Amino acid sequence: MLSCLKSFTQSYSVKSNNKLDSLYDIVYNKNSHDTSLAGAWLSLSEILYVSNLDTIIPLCENSKLIAEKALLKNNSSKVKKSLLKSLAGSINNIGYVYSKHGEISIALEYYNQSLQLLVEAGDQKGIASALNNMAAIYEDQGDILKALEFYHLSLRKREKLNDKKGKATSLNNIGMIYINQDNINQALDYYQKSIEIYTEINDLKGQAHALNNIGTAYEKKGDIDQALSYYSKSLKIKEELEHQAGISISLTNIGRIYLRKEDTISSLKYNMKSLEISNKIGNSKGLVTSLTNISKIYLSQGKLNIAKEYALKAFKIAKEIGQPDKLKTAAEICSDIYKKQGEGMKALDMFKLHIQMRDSINNKENQKVTIQQQAKYEYEKQKTIDDAFNEKQLEVEKEAKAKQQVITYATGCLLGLVAIFSIFVMNRLKVTRKQKKVIEQQKEVVEMAHQEIKDSITYAKRIQNAILPSSKLVKEYLQESFIFYKPKDVVAGDFYWMEHKNNKILFAAADCTGHGVPGAMVSVVCNNGLNRAVREYGLTDPGEILDKARDIVIQEFEKSEEDVKDGMDIALCSLEGNKLQYAGAHNPLWIIRNGEIIETKANKQPIGKFDNPEPYTTHSFDLQQGDSLYIFSDGYIDQFGGEKGKKFKVKAFRDLLLSIQDKTMEEQKTIIDEAFETWRGSLAQIDDVCVIGVKI
Repeated sequence: MLSCLKSFTQSYSVKSNNKLDSLYDIVYNKNSHDTSLAGAWLSLSEILYVSNLDTIIPLCENSKLIAEKALLKNNSSKVKKSLLKSLAGSINNIGYVYSKHGEISIALEYYNQSLQLLVEAGDQKGIASALNNMAAIYEDQGDILKALEFYHLSLRKREKLNDKKGKATSLNNIGMIYINQDNINQALDYYQKSIEIYTEINDLKGQAHALNNIGTAYEKKGDIDQALSYYSKSLKIKEELEHQAGISISLTNIGRIYLRKEDTISSLKYNMKSLEISNKIGNSKGLVTSLTNISKIYLSQGKLNIAKEYALKAFKIAKEIGQPDKLKTAAEICSDIYKKQGEGMKALDMFKLHIQMRDSINNKENQKVTIQQQAKYEYEKQKTIDDAFNEKQLEVEKEAKAKQQVITYATGCLLGLVAIFSIFVMNRLKVTRKQKKVIEQQKEVVEMAHQEIKDSITYAKRIQNAILPSSKLVKEYLQESFIFYKPKDVVAGDFYWMEHKNNKILFAAADCTGHGVPGAMVSVVCNNGLNRAVREYGLTDPGEILDKARDIVIQEFEKSEEDVKDGMDIALCSLEGNKLQYAGAHNPLWIIRNGEIIETKANKQPIGKFDNPEPYTTHSFDLQQGDSLYIFSDGYIDQFGGEKGKKFKVKAFRDLLLSIQDKTMEEQKTIIDEAFETWRGSLAQIDDVCVIGVKI
């Protein structure tokens, strides 16, 4: 780990390089104190992330580990406070990475942990920073009320501490809420105050951010030349700092201005550069913005299919990260494209989603909340000044009062409070009795509805189990095999399938659209398509079976008045002795032979409606004794887990299968199950899982 750190320093300024050198001296020195080491690793993360966001996590994990171990020792209060601050900073920065990758709920967990540690350490400046970060998360989730509350809490703390940089950050962030509420003049006022402070303290990164936001305000006012000027100034500073995420944002904004100027060539150039950077640094929010803008460019050129491709990618990522503003924009462009392609129902659905997201971000209640919060902040600020001014006069008046008068007032107040409290208690008892009765009635209704739903799903499971081949049938034809089948819910969109025809054993792992009850309904249709292809049409060639199953599935769904594009991905095998045939829709076949994986890729088209469909390809193999073959859905490799909450991914699955080749197939199934649960940990299972293994 240490040996690769300096590869990131080559493009930094002299000042930054000098600071990096001093930090490296600390981390390489075996005699460095724990507080110095933890602080050095944290500081490295806050310099190196500018070039590569993902360097934050390993560097902060080092700081976190050192601080956690050191806190177990008997430290002085000063040392403990320093370690707590480093630990809180590391956890906060890891949360920042997750927020940039669009994993909002995980980021919020880290920020909460950081805030608790900062409170324990009594670090007021750190607390203000943590409150600001949590506000940003609430803003991303569309909870404007909570976002404003936390931004103002952060601002008040920073003003009290005379933290100029922090104050500028808070002002800038509050301005961003006003700009999203289309209150442009108020936003500009906050941005101007922010940039004045950033300029005063010579904070280039802050200046770049504020300049970008001022550009956004002018763009919203319709002054696109002023907007372009501010965006370009912001980009210049970010390029000097080599701040990749910031560069990506500026490139996107400039590209959007050129699109408004109808210069689509320049617009596409800037947006493609931005897309490349967002892909490189894993910035999900940036990806959505760039993909949406590129889609708009191609739409303006009348290239509907290319525009649709980029728009749907943007929509998919926006749904994954769950940000209302990104989903609003992506849904709008999808609606426009579907409308031009004559797909009215899809256009309407997307437009409804666009309106829903727009209203959640910018409804009248939220605008009212911003005004109320601003008034509350200004009032509390003035009240603090007034209270300080009148404090001495109040003390004099108190001392002048006679003791008897104080006692009389106190007694009167006490009696009044007792009377009010008695009335309140009696009133609450009446209300509570009424509420209890209503709750009991509602509870009965909910329990009845819940039981009906539960019974329906249980019955659906019985139906789905009926279409799955029994364990006895599987072992009769595939003695050395396993089927690892783990639905996400009670019923599943994944299913496994088997038939015996003309001395050939046909078996498949299938993944239908969706999961739960909707996925299970699709699986019944797709299973029927496979059965009919073999039983009615007598087919045994895997490619021909998939061709016929596709026809049957499409025919079934075309009976609906709506345009249904559901279907399945599948890997289908035919085994006769040592002769294997395979065909697939998206899902591959892996053969493990002599410690190596031989992968055969599937056709990139589902079993269902698809533009320009082609016949499925049948691949033939002569298997050898000891070969193991595996087919599977994507649920296993897409599962989130591990220490960093990432996907399991294909490489890890390959390594897992290669590592268990000396085990029996039943042992392999157990190991695969345990590995999945260990990786998943406390995180929810995100999809159905189906893995089939056969040894020759």
